[in-house]
This record gives sequence, C-alpha cells and structure tokens, in this order.
Amino acid sequence: MLIVGMFMSLLDMTIVNVAVPSIQKDFGANTDEIQWVTTAYSLALGVIVPVSGWLGDKIGLTRTYILSMLGFAVGSALCGLAWDLESLVAFRIVQAVPGGVLPVVTLAMVYRMVPQGQIGSAMGMYGLGVVFAPALGPTLGGYLVEHTDWRLIFFINVPIGLVGMVLAVLALPKFPGGQAARFDLWGFATVASGLFALLLAFSKGEDWGWDSYPIMMLLVFGALTLALFVVIELEVTHPLIDVRIFRRWAFTNSVLLTGALSVGLYSVLFYVPLYVQESMGITPLRTGLMMMPEAIVMGCLMPVAGELYDRFGARWPAVIGLLIAAWGTYLLTGMNPDVPLSDVVLWTCIRAIGNGLCMMAIMTAGLDALRRSEINEGSALSNVAQRVSAALGLAVMTSLATSQQAQSMADRGALLETGDTAGRPELAHSLAEGPLGLYPLLLRTQADVTATAYGKVFFVSAVITALCALLALGFRRTERPAPEPAAPPRDAGDAAVRRDVGTPVEREAGEAPGRREPAGVGFPGG
Repeated sequence: MLIVGMFMSLLDMTIVNVAVPSIQKDFGANTDEIQWVTTAYSLALGVIVPVSGWLGDKIGLTRTYILSMLGFAVGSALCGLAWDLESLVAFRIVQAVPGGVLPVVTLAMVYRMVPQGQIGSAMGMYGLGVVFAPALGPTLGGYLVEHTDWRLIFFINVPIGLVGMVLAVLALPKFPGGQAARFDLWGFATVASGLFALLLAFSKGEDWGWDSYPIMMLLVFGALTLALFVVIELEVTHPLIDVRIFRRWAFTNSVLLTGALSVGLYSVLFYVPLYVQESMGITPLRTGLMMMPEAIVMGCLMPVAGELYDRFGARWPAVIGLLIAAWGTYLLTGMNPDVPLSDVVLWTCIRAIGNGLCMMAIMTAGLDALRRSEINEGSALSNVAQRVSAALGLAVMTSLATSQQAQSMADRGALLETGDTAGRPELAHSLAEGPLGLYPLLLRTQADVTATAYGKVFFVSAVITALCALLALGFRRTERPAPEPAAPPRDAGDAAVRRDVGTPVEREAGEAPGRREPAGVGFPGG
C-alpha cells in the first residue's frame, strides 16, 4: 500500500520525458525552456521535502499520506488542463508539493512498521518504486502520447490517487499527530530561496553568461543563503532539519552517493528518450518500450539487493554496483543516428544492473546508521539530496549539452562556408542541389552534433559515478547508531517528563524511547 503513493510520485518525474517533444511542439518551446517541466518539478520536490517530517508530526503520518494523495491527484488534473508552458510549469510545482511529501512519509512509516532484522528486505521492496518507477515512466508515457494525448499522462494520476487515498483510509495503521514543534519558518525560507537561486543560475548560465552579474549574484546569494540555513538550523530550538546528523559519516556518505546517482539516473532518463525521438525518428511508444528492459532488470534486482544488504552489508554491493553503472553510462557515449536500438537497450540494462545493486544498499546504510529519533530528519535529507541533485544536475547537464551543440554547429558551419568539398562528394552534390539538397544534410548534422553533445553528458556522468565507488569503500560491513541517550528521571520536571515519553514519532509508533520496533511487526505488501 505504501509503495503505491511513493511510486506514483516518482513515476511522474520521468513519465513526462517521452512526452517532452510533443509538449515542446504544442507550446513552441526550445530545449532550455522545456527542461523546466522536469527541473521545476524536481526542485519543488526537494524544497518541500524538509517540511514533510514536520507535517507528519503535526497531523500524523497516516493523515499526511492521505491528504498528499488527494493533493497529488488535484495537481495532476491541473497539469492536464495547462494552456501554455508557463501554466504547465506552475502546475507542476503545485503537483510537486504533495509529491514531495509522499516519499518521505512513506519511508518513515516503513521504518515504524518493519523490525530491524528485516529492514534490508523491506527496503528492497521499497526500492522497487525508487528505481522502477522512473524507468517505467517512459514506457507508459510513450503509449499514452502515441495513442491518446500527452495530457493523459497527468489525468491518469487522478483515479489512481483517489483509489489510493481510499485504500489508505481503509488499510493503513493510524499514526496520530499533534506533537509537532513550532514550524521553522526562517529555515524553510532560506533553504527554499537558496535552492531556487542555484537552480536558476545553473539553468540560465549558458544563456546569460557564466561570468555575467546576474549569474554571479545568484550563485553567491544561493551559497550564502544555504550557509545561513545551516546556521539557523544549528541555533533554533526546533530546527526544520537537524543537520547535526551529518556528523555520522555513514549517513553523510549515503547522501553524497545518493545525490551523485540521482544526477546520472535522471539525466540519462531525460536525454535518451529525447535523442531517440528527435534524432532517430523513433515513435514515443517504441521509445518507452526501449526503456522497459531497464525497468525490468532493476525491478528484479531490488529484492535481491535487499537480501545482499542483510547478509553482507552495504560496501561491496555499493562498490560493484557503482562500477557497473559507470561502465553502462560510459557505453552510452557511443550513441549516434546509426547505432542499433538493441545496443542502446543493452547499455541501459547494464546501467540498471549497477543501479539495482547499489541504490538500496547506499540508502539503507545511511538510514540504518541513525538513531530511531533521527529517522525523520534522515529520510527528509536523503530525499532532498535525490530531488535537488536531480534538478540541479539536469540543469547543469543541459547547459553543458547546449554549449556543446552550439560550438559544434558553429565549427561545422565554418567548414561549410569555406566551400571546400575535396573528398566530400556527398557535400558537393548537396551544394549543387541548393536548399532542398542541403536540408537532409542539415538534419544529419544536427543529429551528429546532438549525439556528440549528449555523449559529453554521459561521459561526465560516468566519471562521477566511477569516482563514487571510492566513497562507497568507506561503508563498514554493518552500520549501527549509537544508543539513544537515557531519559532523565520523571521528577526532573515537566520537560523531563516530556522527554521521557520519547519523540513524537516514537509515541506514534507506540514504542519506548530509544527502542526499535519489536520483532514481529510485519511489512504490508503492495
């Protein structure tokens, strides 16, 4: 049941990728503009995630989950009704607000309902949504775009969200709220404005100039605002996110690796469907079917990866998986208009093997190193790393690809202007035929230039993934948190009594402070 809500939220990050060319054509947008349909959603997810833990404590995890399902259905309907690119981007942000809450609340409830000895297997099931949903998105999106209309990729969430909400009311255990501390407004304002400034700078750097005053001011403002966020969180009594948990290296290592993996995962899932449709003439449905084997491979590996974590720990599944993912990403640099689709499928499947092995091991190792009372903050920060890295990474990769395309087209255009056709009979023939003869040459040149630009993106992603394998060596075989501090005696005053009954989440789960869930609590399927 919990996987349904999280799956729906993450599915929407990539289901639109196959529809991007159709949306781009309908709204007359270029690549820089259309990428905001994806990056705005990803960044809004990252910004709203820190609020999720507070909402869970305030109104209860179960109620937060149900309301988020309803809000996601409403936001999806608005996206389907968008009349231009600006309205679509705005409605994607509205959709992302409940979409960002769902994964955090889901993960927190998993940790409340599953005994410690089975957490690896449970996270393997949870991981089916984390990596299977983004990979399945292009297939479903391709079918809907080709046989109906791109707007249906949003409308389809409405009945799913409503049915999921009803099932949650009937089946999920109740986690009451009412124990939240005062909302950290300044913390939320600083992290939201800082992340938005960085995304805008990375997205517009190529257009405005990386050394221009607007970009430099955005970068400085973003860095200073995020630094101020850290200061605020260290000083306030009830921080939005307790950044002190970064003192635990296993968790910090997990966040860094998760962020790097998200850059590669969502960049590939954005650029591969875009290239095969625009440069190779593949239909949306065939594009989605081409991405399906990747989803199947990851779906089969996730439960296995959970078992491997329970048996061997995180280090070697993470290291081996990262190296395999880096190799598969490097193979994608060979994409060109003449490459067989079977090769592209093979390369994405190799990446899927690596991602399937390492993703859940990395995430579980980080959360497993935290105390029970720190799970909310850890879950929120892990999701922030995924969403923000996906948004900023895609913006940076788009800037890199755009600059490479512009430079390559300028270089080839300069060669064409010289009129030197020695050794190039096909060029001489095209020039002799005039504009009609040059048009096929232009299309081929654009396809080659785009392949070169995207190849640079895949190469950078492969290098980052390979370097992450060195960080993964820092995982110990098992990561266990320090014991919870003992509660003061009851006669120490009202404050001591409040601490004695545990954290809000522990009280919701009905456990004593500092204890994990007792054995025998089952993990609900589906």
